[in-house]
Amino acid sequence: MILKDKQARLFLFLGGFFIANALIAEFIGVKIFSLEKTFGLKPISLALFGQENLSFNLTAGVLLWPIVFVMTDVINEYYGKRGVRLLSFMAVGLILYAFFMFFLAIRLVPADFWPTSHILPNMSVELQESIRSKVSDYNYAFRLVYGQGLWIIIGSLIAFLVGQVLDVMVFHRIKESTGERLIWLRATGSTLVSQFVDSFVVLFVAFYLGAGWSLKLVLAIGLVNYIYKFTMAVVLTPLIYLAHDVIEKYLGPELATKLKNEALAD
Repeated sequence: MILKDKQARLFLFLGGFFIANALIAEFIGVKIFSLEKTFGLKPISLALFGQENLSFNLTAGVLLWPIVFVMTDVINEYYGKRGVRLLSFMAVGLILYAFFMFFLAIRLVPADFWPTSHILPNMSVELQESIRSKVSDYNYAFRLVYGQGLWIIIGSLIAFLVGQVLDVMVFHRIKESTGERLIWLRATGSTLVSQFVDSFVVLFVAFYLGAGWSLKLVLAIGLVNYIYKFTMAVVLTPLIYLAHDVIEKYLGPELATKLKNEALAD
């Protein structure tokens, strides 16, 4: 049976975790948060490309995208380009399916009681008023959270696919030159290149083409986002070594070497 095959079980686990992170990143990406205020710090004020007062206001998806690209490198190491390509297209297909279902769910007519169901009768009047002042209509809030704009969806998916293709290409070029040495270079290096392109593609498609932002604003915000992603790629480098160590112990040296050789020849 396939579930008795170590390399198949590992691929299922890595693939499932990869797709889950990509899905979650897309869904929570609608929220923009302040990185500095999250850590109790005063927002910095950067000036880039003529744009003033820029700070680290980031989409919540950045919590997970660095992990997605780390997973890309781990899968690439043992299952090659075809493994990454399969999972990338599966992720995009499932994300599109999820957004389609959100589209249908948003258009369902709510039950009469549901839009105010979060305001319970046994609450104090003060608490009811407090909740009502924040969210008076549960259905409207549902539409706002799940009804992401079409251009944002298109931009994020194009950026994801382009980033994955670049990550795989750079990873294999570095590995062909260095062999089994310098894991950090091929993993972190490929992530830095792919995240650089990803940072600008999503903004260009979603906001330059879709919302009429100026090119200078897109470049400025894209660079701020990349500074964060660059930092996270470097910080997460030890996870690459940890993942390799766990996988090598699970597979055993013989099977691990076989998979890596097949992945490099892919």
